[in-house]
Amino acid sequence: MTITSPHLGSPSSDWTDARLLFALEEVVETELNRHLKVAKDWMPHEYVPWSDARNFPGIFEDGEAWDKEQSKVTELGRIALVVNLLTEDNLPSYHHEIASLFGRDGAWGTWVHRWTAEEGRHGIVMRDYLLASRAVDPDKLEAFRMQHMSEGFESDNRHSMLHSVAYVAFQELATRVSHRNTGHQSGDPVCDRMLARIATDENLHMVFYRNLLKAAFELAPDLTMQAVRDVIVQFRMPGHGMPGFERAAAQMAIGEVYNMRIHHDDVLMPVLRHLKVLQIDGLGPEGLKAQEELGLYMGGLDAEASKFDEKLAARKARMAARAAAV
Repeated sequence: MTITSPHLGSPSSDWTDARLLFALEEVVETELNRHLKVAKDWMPHEYVPWSDARNFPGIFEDGEAWDKEQSKVTELGRIALVVNLLTEDNLPSYHHEIASLFGRDGAWGTWVHRWTAEEGRHGIVMRDYLLASRAVDPDKLEAFRMQHMSEGFESDNRHSMLHSVAYVAFQELATRVSHRNTGHQSGDPVCDRMLARIATDENLHMVFYRNLLKAAFELAPDLTMQAVRDVIVQFRMPGHGMPGFERAAAQMAIGEVYNMRIHHDDVLMPVLRHLKVLQIDGLGPEGLKAQEELGLYMGGLDAEASKFDEKLAARKARMAARAAAV
């Protein structure tokens, strides 16, 4: 059995990446124009505390060595900021991936370059803030950057345009949430304001891809449902290959910057609810199977998140008891 598109009359088996790119071009142009109307340009240098900056050792005789006591940023904030910045640092690889998938012409190409420019601004302001405020060891930060970028980045979803659209719809929201929570946990109002500004951009990027994903569901519901299932079940943040990521991710989970509960409640569910993914009907056998598997996975993830919540609450109780005993 094949499902026929209500728009182009094409069976699911006929949907190639090239046909989907062509069919979605008009949607991309609409979303691009909407994005350009609502997105506000901002100046990275206006969010950096330059008056706190001073020379580091090197060519300057008055260079002062870094010490973590020089910054008001919390240890958790420092860890999360490095993860977030190193994630942004691989922008050349991300650009290559989406330019290869979406192309460089027409509305798709305009979006690819605009998105790259906006994401580049995030990396600029974060690095300037970290160095000016002396929030991190600059030598280690540069060593991490070199190692991370030298290894490059290959998306888990580079084989499929639909999978890539589905992934970024969730990943952009995940990035927004991570930046916002990092700001809250940073201990520095300047950092909080900077990351709030970045998070606003990331939310607009999420809306662009979420609306594109909605259009894909209308064109090829079975294939899109399978892509969403695959992406959610196999989801990894783009920074997973950076040095020390597992340890940093564990600390961010305990510190409630990003963990299983946040991933379920604040990233996956908002997009699934908005698109009514688990309520879509009229699916063929493969689409229905993917929808059922997605529902089961989300139920299992919620249960695992509840177990994590219990462990985190017990940990907080132990720490509070120890503090009270001192």
